[in-house]
Amino acid sequence: MASPGVEVELLVRGQSELGEVAPETKASERQAAVATADLEWREMEGDDCELQCGDGANEAQDSDFPTVERSRLQEMLSLLGLETYQAQKLGLQDALQISSDSMRNWAPQTPKDLPWNFLRKLQALSAEARNTTMVLDVPADARPVEKESQVEEEAIYWDTVDDISADIYSFSELPTPDTPVNPLDLLCALLLSSDGFLQQEIVLRMSLCQFALPLVLPDSENHSHTFLLWALRGIVRTWWAQPLRGAGSLREDSVVLPRAPAFAFVRMEVSSNSKSQLLNAVLSPGHRQRDCFWHRDLSLGTSPREVADGLVEISWFLPSGREDLDLFPEPVAFLNLRGDIGSHWLQFKLLTEVSSAVFILTDNISKKEYKLLSSMKGSATKYYFILSPYRGKRNSNLRFLNRLTPVLRMDHSHVLVKVSSTDGARFVRRVRSIVANVARSPCRRVSVEDMAHAARKLGLKVDEDCEECQRAKDRMERITRSIKDSDAYCREELRLQGELWRKVARVEKELCQGQWAGDPPDKHRAELRLRLLELRTQQSGHDPARGVQEFIAGISCPSLGERQYFLRWMEWGLAWVAQPRPRPPPETVLTLRPKQCGAGDLSEPLWPEPLGVEHFLREMGQFYEAESCLVEAGTLPAGQRRFAHFPGLALELLVRGLPLELVDGSTRSAPLHWITGLLKELQVRLERRSRLVVLSALGAPGTGKSTLLNTMFGLRFATGRGRGPRGAFMQLVTVAESFSQDLGCDHILVIDSGGLIGGTLAMAGERLELEASLAALIMGLSNVTVVSLAETRDIPPAIVHAFLRLEKMGHVPNYQFVYQNVHDTSVPGPKLWERRPLLEQPAEVSRAAAQVDKQGDGLRTLADLAFCDPDKQHVWHVPGLWHGVPPMAAVSLGYSEAVFELKRCLLENIRNGLSNPNRSIQQLTELVRLL
Repeated sequence: MASPGVEVELLVRGQSELGEVAPETKASERQAAVATADLEWREMEGDDCELQCGDGANEAQDSDFPTVERSRLQEMLSLLGLETYQAQKLGLQDALQISSDSMRNWAPQTPKDLPWNFLRKLQALSAEARNTTMVLDVPADARPVEKESQVEEEAIYWDTVDDISADIYSFSELPTPDTPVNPLDLLCALLLSSDGFLQQEIVLRMSLCQFALPLVLPDSENHSHTFLLWALRGIVRTWWAQPLRGAGSLREDSVVLPRAPAFAFVRMEVSSNSKSQLLNAVLSPGHRQRDCFWHRDLSLGTSPREVADGLVEISWFLPSGREDLDLFPEPVAFLNLRGDIGSHWLQFKLLTEVSSAVFILTDNISKKEYKLLSSMKGSATKYYFILSPYRGKRNSNLRFLNRLTPVLRMDHSHVLVKVSSTDGARFVRRVRSIVANVARSPCRRVSVEDMAHAARKLGLKVDEDCEECQRAKDRMERITRSIKDSDAYCREELRLQGELWRKVARVEKELCQGQWAGDPPDKHRAELRLRLLELRTQQSGHDPARGVQEFIAGISCPSLGERQYFLRWMEWGLAWVAQPRPRPPPETVLTLRPKQCGAGDLSEPLWPEPLGVEHFLREMGQFYEAESCLVEAGTLPAGQRRFAHFPGLALELLVRGLPLELVDGSTRSAPLHWITGLLKELQVRLERRSRLVVLSALGAPGTGKSTLLNTMFGLRFATGRGRGPRGAFMQLVTVAESFSQDLGCDHILVIDSGGLIGGTLAMAGERLELEASLAALIMGLSNVTVVSLAETRDIPPAIVHAFLRLEKMGHVPNYQFVYQNVHDTSVPGPKLWERRPLLEQPAEVSRAAAQVDKQGDGLRTLADLAFCDPDKQHVWHVPGLWHGVPPMAAVSLGYSEAVFELKRCLLENIRNGLSNPNRSIQQLTELVRLL
């Protein structure tokens, strides 16, 4: 095949021509830029009278069209029940509440059900989240209780057919109950009704499901299109990076930062070929079809788009390091504009400025299209045409293509013809070959941040440019610019967490061990208490460092939005400045479970602990602990306290969805005064709605505990090797008031713990004792405990040890064992008849745990424990998370379905009282002290 392209403007590989990010464009300037782009398009079509009559595309430029579009968007929002969220946007906490719907696998029955059904399935990482099919004529007793009040309202809406004065543009073409809403319309309407943090969550979950992501969100109501930089910033992906020289390695980064070649696919007027189907085929290796981009043949909602025209989507191909799967050797971005380029000229101009090449799909090229594309003269972008010409139009197409060739600097290799007789697989290989050749050549490479810079220049709004977000970013940069080395920063700035804190933890541990073994001699106990007071006095001699003070100011900000922005910026900023960790080859990381480790230095973690927000909160906790200890000892008057407000600040973060540390991961100790202070603040905050159920997860590392909890409840526990919890973190999930009486609680406190090492590595006494203490604390606080396993013979001894200790106390929570196939989805999991062998573990594991607890070897198997009835549903099989090989693998549908069933069972157990009764916060506080 001839080399694609001729003369092009050469750009240095790895560099962007777009420069640094410009300051926010003023609203007046943005409107002027949009008006200029619109004027350009009108002038292009105004010179030719052919373009002024009878053409649907021209009709879209009529002066009355904006009014119709505004009406159409408002009607779509009303149809979906989202019009109430235009002034006060839908927030993340609104979407994550537990309601009666959380226990039902029901299909939407009215358009107003669709947004909530989409959010619920997206939270569960379901591949069917984009399905907008509704079930009609459902018996009244089968409808969700909370939706019954909407039946009358819906009937009224659908009966407005006889009003001849009704706006035909608003009603006649809107979806009817038997015609599903277009999934892209649903997505756009929901994003326009959500705040920036819910938008981030939606886009993150879409990324995990391998859906194409919204990049430019159209808003025809306000004539304002938004570039979604903030919404995309939180997505972190891992891929195999192979340099020109040397060995490859895994790279992990936010998708908005790396520069890569981008390829845009657009439609001009009418095209018989589907862009989205072509893109999916290009992104799919071999026979395995990926449906990243929604298209009309998916049968998930086939109505024409009403409000989503002008949407720009983005997806990436990311290499895995496996030659049989990698279509391209480096990351490549693919952009898709929904709608005709003539009607969305601003978006098309953006794509031409950021893409290495643009593929234009059309059936014919006439004078109108020639004039449109001639305006791109001088563009450095390469242009390719994919034609499916009408009969009799061949000569016309050739005439205008020949005139466009010098304008767009093309040759014959830039024109591809695809008709019904064309071999589809061969055509896809040709397109893929063009993409690969352009990517290998010196071409434009841009990041999403660079694209946002270009969008600002064109007058598009960038979501990240709001004042609150920028102030929060500035504060984050004031903290992180001084961090050159994470370990050095911890030693010099977070001084209360160094050797001093480890000494405190050892003394507190010795006091605690004496409590479990029986009271130690009074003299020894007094010496320990005196030593602890001395250490706390030394801690109190320090003042918070400048970075900690700045952090406290950030979370004390009066603006709730700015506080939330600040925390997100801190998470990302600390990740960017963290020291790079050595990464093993993909065969050891692209699976969820690590290989069994040999015995080694048990005092060191398997992975270094990265600097995170929890370190700043831990520092605040230590200041509060030291001060509380001095007040308790009478050496500091209560009126002279400086840090008494710290628990209240931290609680606000917990309520807003940030995981808070319950057990320190570095010392495996729980700061008692700090946790008690948090629970007291929680009691005040929740007031009458303070009934709690505690649900926890324990298990071996790499078994997907955090991912499981995040999928069930939409939480934000850290996942991935090197980022998972070291100690224990907690998050609060709210139960809807309409459901709390039925469920029997107002909130669920979810606790995620660090992995408990199984096998020979855990047999050393000190490590086992530390882990057993952690397990006993977490399980002792819990009403329900999920034990996550990777193999049927992989129950960590620390859990058995905790069982024994809690049995002595008479505390038996409800346990659910979850077996996850983390290697391959085809590996069978334990069936009902295999549950008994799982519970009848070999005697040596339980005997080792019993000996640590000084109970001899009387316990033979887990089945000897009263709660483990093998005939009841205590053991669950969850298929592997990924269907295929990451990073391009999609989430397995079987995983989503199994996690939903587990969630339903857990909530049923809570509702039916099979778990321990819910506790008040006061009771939970007492349990913390006891354990």
